[in-house]
Amino acid sequence: MAKKKRTTRSSTNKASEYCVFISHATHDKWIAKVICEKIEELGVQTFRDDRDIQGGDNIPDAIKAAIRSCDEMLILLTPVSIKRIWVTLEIGMASMVERRIVPILYHIDADQIIGIISDNRGYRLDEFDDYLTGLEQRVKGTE
Repeated sequence: MAKKKRTTRSSTNKASEYCVFISHATHDKWIAKVICEKIEELGVQTFRDDRDIQGGDNIPDAIKAAIRSCDEMLILLTPVSIKRIWVTLEIGMASMVERRIVPILYHIDADQIIGIISDNRGYRLDEFDDYLTGLEQRVKGTE
C-alpha cells in the first residue's frame, strides 16, 4: 500500500503523527479533496483512498490497514454516499477498531445518518471550521 509514512509517537510534532481517514463516495471526491487540504493545513495527515491507494494494491487490505493506522475517521455523508456499500463498510471497520467517527453532513439531515453512528456528534459542511477546531484540540491533547 502506498501511504504516507507516519512518524513514531515519540516525535515532538503531534500533528504530523495524527491521521484522519476520509471516507467519501467517488461522486464527492472534489469536496473530500478540499476537506483534506483544510485538515492538512493543520499539519495533520490524511488518508483518502482515491489518492493513497496505488494501482496493484489490494483495495480492501489497503483500506483496512489505513483505518487501523489512522486516529479518526471523517465520513462525508451526502445523498450519494449514504447509499454506497463501501462507505458503510468503512464505518463498520472504524467502529470495530474503536476509532472516533465524525460525520460531516452535506445536503442530508441528521436523521439520515447511518445506523451505528447515528448517535455521533456530526457537523454540517458549513460548520466544518468547528470540526477543525475540535481536531486541533485533539491533536494538541487539549480536548
